[in-house]
Amino acid sequence: MPKALPIYAIRLRAARGTTTLSQRGLGLELDMDPGGASPRINQYEQGRREPDLLTAQRLAAALNVPLAYLFCEDDVMAEVLVGLHRASKRKRAEALTAMTIALAPKRRTTEKNAS
Repeated sequence: MPKALPIYAIRLRAARGTTTLSQRGLGLELDMDPGGASPRINQYEQGRREPDLLTAQRLAAALNVPLAYLFCEDDVMAEVLVGLHRASKRKRAEALTAMTIALAPKRRTTEKNAS
């Protein structure tokens, strides 16, 4: 049975897939050696090598995603992170307000509170 890919590998491949960057192009964006850029990114995407924190930060910046996206295990939360990351400050504030209201625990009303 094939080994499951680590989440960072899945997210990295997905994020790069939304761009026009090749593996080599992404590596070059990170100032990697031209001869090793493609193999290094390929190793990350195949889960054979995990990027260190600084490299993961640079990958996220080059792909215009937040660092947390690369390690987020929940698909919906990952997409929310990208949406918030790419939104303006005003839109982020609006989204936070809407989410706070939508996700707030429901208050129970009792007869005592109603009177």
